[in-house]
Amino acid sequence: MSSNPVAVTVASLMPRAKEELAELVAFKSVADFGQFPRSESEGAARWVADALTAEGFQDVALLDTPDGTQSVYGFLPGPEGARTVLLYAHYDVQPPLDEAGWDTPPFELTERDGRWYGRGAADCKGGVIMHLLALRALKADGGVPVNIKVIAEGSEEQGTGGLERYAEQHPELLAADTIVIGDSGNFRAGLPTVTATLRGMTLVRLRVDTLEGNLHSGQFGGAAPDALAALVRVLDSLRAEDGSTTVDGLTGDSAWDGLQYDEEQFRKDAKVLDGVELIGSGTVADRIWARPAVTVLGIDCPPVVGATPSVQASARALISLRVPPGVDAAEATALLQAHLEAHTPWGARVSIEHIGQGQAFRADTTSPAYRAMADAMAVAYPGREMSYAGQGGSIPLCNTLAALYPQAEILLIGLSEPEAQIHAVNESVSPDELERLSVTEALFLHNYASAAGSTG
Repeated sequence: MSSNPVAVTVASLMPRAKEELAELVAFKSVADFGQFPRSESEGAARWVADALTAEGFQDVALLDTPDGTQSVYGFLPGPEGARTVLLYAHYDVQPPLDEAGWDTPPFELTERDGRWYGRGAADCKGGVIMHLLALRALKADGGVPVNIKVIAEGSEEQGTGGLERYAEQHPELLAADTIVIGDSGNFRAGLPTVTATLRGMTLVRLRVDTLEGNLHSGQFGGAAPDALAALVRVLDSLRAEDGSTTVDGLTGDSAWDGLQYDEEQFRKDAKVLDGVELIGSGTVADRIWARPAVTVLGIDCPPVVGATPSVQASARALISLRVPPGVDAAEATALLQAHLEAHTPWGARVSIEHIGQGQAFRADTTSPAYRAMADAMAVAYPGREMSYAGQGGSIPLCNTLAALYPQAEILLIGLSEPEAQIHAVNESVSPDELERLSVTEALFLHNYASAAGSTG
């Protein structure tokens, strides 16, 4: 790291950052209150609110959003006439999945091999800490040169749209000249990257029913329609022979013309087993950033252990569909539902429940804020130029903010580089990335204020 005063300050704050991230990771803040206590999410929200208050933020509030969760808001005034920047992160996390698969406890921040492990360390509690580090560094270097709004969401991972609906109901609350979304990541560690596109997402729960109750497979099997077999058939219809997503009426041949993703590097990043082929066609970047992708997230059926010789009367699956910019998520949802209904065999009864939905996003990379970010990244990552990449994931709030504030510039940065393994077991964050991106954000705010002057 350079001898830039901001960089020196951030480096000195890293031990405190580790302690704070450990405190925040300790909250089991999964916004699925049927599986995880609401008190854990509420505790994490209060932690963020207290941290903002300690940094001098005004109007700090726990916002009760329409999906039953809380988002945390705060405002830090800058100089008279300064522009306003909104900093976003989320404190809710994915479930730990197989806790036995973790090398260390998922909700206990643990240092190992130069990385800090824990659920949410990168996605996105580390983003909260990144914002705090950047602001502290600026305060130590003469003050924060713009008005700052911070919003920390409490249900981003669930896709239930609470903050989006709250923002639509209170459009003045998050109004800003520029918005920094701290929930993406460098293309790889050490390569400064701004995410220019996000895929949209729809999430549905499919249920197939064939019988009034389970039947003995010896007495009835062979003629009685098996709901689990029907479910397998309909799920198989969502993929072509090469694994490409096939939803009737949904185009899947778009191409990505930006930064490319080497196939061998992708295999390494994704930890694909030797001899197992990648799915789909086109370049890796085409497949993960420019085309739709369906994933079966879970199936409700009897486990192997304890299974009885029965024909199943009912079976369910949770299905995610990611769609690229240019595809309307609501239209994709309708196409997915129609496809599932059309491909369910044997006249089985099918019901589909819509769980969540978010639109895709494409940023305007020609805006002045992107030049300010590029200059900041050049200092934080000496010798490296800022790259533009896509991201296969979804941040539905981006489109909501773009619609509410069409003049605002939106940038996406963050800590979720491939080694972070977000959403998987053994999620981790690189402390070096946390340090450099905190420096980046601080310098960006300084550059942006200088470029904007006092005309905001």
